[in-house]
Order: sequence, then structure tokens, then C-alpha cells
Amino acid sequence: MQSPGAIEISRRDLLAASAATVTVVSAHSLSHAQTKATTESQSTKVTFKMNGESRELRLDNRTSLLDALREHLHLTGTKKGCDHGQCGACTVLIDGRRANACLTLAVMHEGDSITTLEGLGQPENLHPMQAAFVKHDGFQCGYCTPGQICSSVAMLEEIRANIPSHVTRDLTAPAEITSDEIRERMSGNICRCGAYSNIVEAITEVAGRKA
Repeated sequence: MQSPGAIEISRRDLLAASAATVTVVSAHSLSHAQTKATTESQSTKVTFKMNGESRELRLDNRTSLLDALREHLHLTGTKKGCDHGQCGACTVLIDGRRANACLTLAVMHEGDSITTLEGLGQPENLHPMQAAFVKHDGFQCGYCTPGQICSSVAMLEEIRANIPSHVTRDLTAPAEITSDEIRERMSGNICRCGAYSNIVEAITEVAGRKA
């Protein structure tokens, strides 16, 4: 039979254990609340027009546009190649101008209009540049092709806007669509399969000129 002293000690131990449990639960709840608050403070709600459709996301401020496209909007046509802006596989159009999606943060594009390969055309209604790439076999493995096509579309607009390149000979004359101009302006898009000549042919056809 337990002595009264032993019973009193047991009660004290029980009360102490209960208090410790409450403290741990409270600390856990506080930690969870702090984590949630920190996460919300490090994220931003961003709205942009994606392939003609308004989209809204809450993203970690560090999320690249490329990851927002692929992981959050599931637009996997845009490819992740080097993730360092060196291969051009992730090229998209932002307000009509080409950009490497891996080098820009999604939260920087509030209100912008973004076009990916999916927004240029669909299998039953191809964009002229997509159709030309198919016709001239401007791809082999196809991994770089989305970036090549987006870059090609924007590049022709740059020439039409008379924006010079490194190989433009006469800065006082309208920019011309030549093979040299196309190759120079597309040099940021790498094709590891080596389909460059076919790519130039496809772009030239869309431009309405012969290489």
C-alpha cells in the first residue's frame, strides 16, 4: 500500500507532466503560426495575362517565371535547359519581346502579357513559324524547339522594328532579313542536335525571303 507521501509525489509529477505537454503544444502552435506568417510575408500575389487568359497566382518571391509556368500553371512547353540563361530553351514572349524565363522572377511581371509556345498555336491551328519548323525539319529531339520558335517570332519583329544587331552593317538603313542577321540574332538559342541550317530556312520562309 502506497504511503500518502508517495501519492502526493505522483500528483505533483502528473501536474508537471501536464503543464509540460501544454507548453509543448503551445510552442508548436506558435511555431506553426510564425511559419505561416513568414511564408505569407515571403510570397506575393501576381496577376498576368497568360496566352490571352488572365491568371492569378500566389508565389514565393524567389520563384522564377520558368518555374511558375511549368510547376504552377503546368505549361510544360517551355523547357528548362541550363537554368542559367545560356541555352534559350525557356524563351517566352513578354509583351511581345523575347526573354529567358529562367532569368526573371514571376513577381516582376504583374500585369504583363506572356506568351508561350502553347499560346502561339495549337496542332490543328499552327502558327506560321511552327508550321515552317515542321516543313523544314527544324528540330530533331525537339527539346529546344519551343524556345527557338518563340525567339524566332520575336526576332523577326525586332528586324521589322529596325533594331540593329552586332552584324548590321549600315545603322542608317532599314535592317535587312539576311542569313547572317538571322544566325546572329538567334545565337542565344542553342540546338544541341545541330539543326541550325534548317532553322534558318524555316525562319527565312516565314520572313518571305530566301537565305
